[in-house]
Amino acid sequence: MTRNGQRLLMLIDDEPAQRRLVSAIAARRDWRSVFAADGETAIAMLGTQDGMQLDAILLDSIGPEADAVRLITELRLRRPQLPILMLTANGSVADAVSAMRAGATDFLVKPFAAERLLAALDTVAAGTDAGELRPLTEKIPALLGFDEIVGAAPDFRAALAIAAKAARARVPVLIEGESGVGKEVVAEAIHAASTRGKKPMIAINCGAIPANLVESELFGHEKGAFTGAFERKIGKFQDADGGTLFLDEIGEMPLDAQVKLLRVLQSGEVQPIGARHMREVDVRVIAATNKKLIEEVEAGRFREDLYYRLNVVQVTIPPLRERTGDIPALARHLLARIADQPGLRPLGITDEALALLGRYDWPGNVRQLQNALFRAAVLCDGDALTLHDFPQIAALGSGRVAAPVGQMATSGGVTLFRPDGNMRPLEEIEADVIRLAIGHYRGRMTEVARRLGIGRSTLYRKLGELGIDNAA
Repeated sequence: MTRNGQRLLMLIDDEPAQRRLVSAIAARRDWRSVFAADGETAIAMLGTQDGMQLDAILLDSIGPEADAVRLITELRLRRPQLPILMLTANGSVADAVSAMRAGATDFLVKPFAAERLLAALDTVAAGTDAGELRPLTEKIPALLGFDEIVGAAPDFRAALAIAAKAARARVPVLIEGESGVGKEVVAEAIHAASTRGKKPMIAINCGAIPANLVESELFGHEKGAFTGAFERKIGKFQDADGGTLFLDEIGEMPLDAQVKLLRVLQSGEVQPIGARHMREVDVRVIAATNKKLIEEVEAGRFREDLYYRLNVVQVTIPPLRERTGDIPALARHLLARIADQPGLRPLGITDEALALLGRYDWPGNVRQLQNALFRAAVLCDGDALTLHDFPQIAALGSGRVAAPVGQMATSGGVTLFRPDGNMRPLEEIEADVIRLAIGHYRGRMTEVARRLGIGRSTLYRKLGELGIDNAA
């Protein structure tokens, strides 16, 4: 880390425009960037600047895969503990396997959303398992029917039962749940079980689209409709005509786009930007969010009329930590799907490894479990995954252990019991939780308030009442 508290990122990229873009995004999280136009320059910089305390390397793979693998190998030899993130335009699982075996810790597919890069950098900064390889593991086919979705926990099965009933109707569905719980898998099951199952299901992540492009992405535009509209574009609603449109992270949609979405849902017609006439569409909408959308309505960030239009049927998917009994069956199921990918093979998993996975609380839910299994499968030399194949989970497990209510003594450094065995006062525990959140989110109070589920004004009031410095 640099003297002023910034983290230092080396960008290996020969395109100045790409370097400026990545550098600007990284700066949002207080990363300072240094640049190398090619691998040779990067190696020279590492060799001649012994005092350079890098926190991560971001490599843009612009040449053949073999060249990138050789460079990663060389970088790893020189800096064994340094996270190496790789950008590529080719998102194949085979390339991911090669890069990981050479020593890459994460893999981002271009074009990438700024949030995806920031999430990878946040993971590096937190010192947690950097090798999520999220864009790749998500490419593993996940088109499952309701009968194929793994999970026996009562709350989870109840949610699937509601979703299955909704599939037979034509009404909109709102799926709520934390990131990674499998909201898109449930949406695909709803679509597959509906009368529209043979028609397309089009997915769009509302949080990954720049605000000024949301309307064009959803409804399309005519050639010349605005600066840069060099050709006609068909919107996602027309692409999904006769089928289903899945609006992921609907809570991130800008308010002006929410107005236009509501109008389409009410009328069944879209008007591309610059078009003179409306166009009728027959689309079933399934929306998903990792937020409590009713709280977004109360805060004025989401339209109430749109909320009730989307929330005809609500399905709430519980987090994985609330159904840890499903982990053994889920792990074996995911390993079977991973084994079908190029360069990988069938693997078992030991009871000790399953016990370790069951003790972890999985803040990233099923997606994080799949990522951990994918990484372990890539690097495993034996016929079955063991405790030693999950070093990151083992290292983190002491602070993120799931346990029955009433038996958990600490959570992420917050002590719940006094040395005499009695519970600490709620005010003390609340103060510790707030301090922990401020430290975890590095003083970004808007994020602290959002993650704690309270408003900023409420957070600042609590800081005063509990005598907490916001630099805690």
